[in-house]
Amino acid sequence: MMMWKNWVNAVIGLWFIVAPWALGFSDKTAAVWTSVIFGLVQLIASAWAATEKNHTGWKSWQNWVSLIMGVWFVIQPFALSLNSGEKWSSVILGLITVLLNLWSMSDAADHGWAGFGSTKKKSTT
Repeated sequence: MMMWKNWVNAVIGLWFIVAPWALGFSDKTAAVWTSVIFGLVQLIASAWAATEKNHTGWKSWQNWVSLIMGVWFVIQPFALSLNSGEKWSSVILGLITVLLNLWSMSDAADHGWAGFGSTKKKSTT
């Protein structure tokens, strides 16, 4: 089921909220605020998607929001000049976020749930 992927993304969002202090870049104001705000957005969107009963694949706005947050976390360390450890944590977890969201949305389409990415045709018999 897709829910575990969304819960993993929610936990990753939680990590991004605490990362400035855990990884020691709390002295970089812009990096702290973007990490906390975008981490919170990812946490909320992913948890919402995980609890959504009628998940709709490619039309799931929560997954799209979380996916965009993942893309941001891949770009963030380069845009905000973070150090090596901070950079790789952000890039790797951002990529995991992107991949899990794409997997969730395509998984939904493969199981016949509504979505503009679905290629399944309904039987007329």
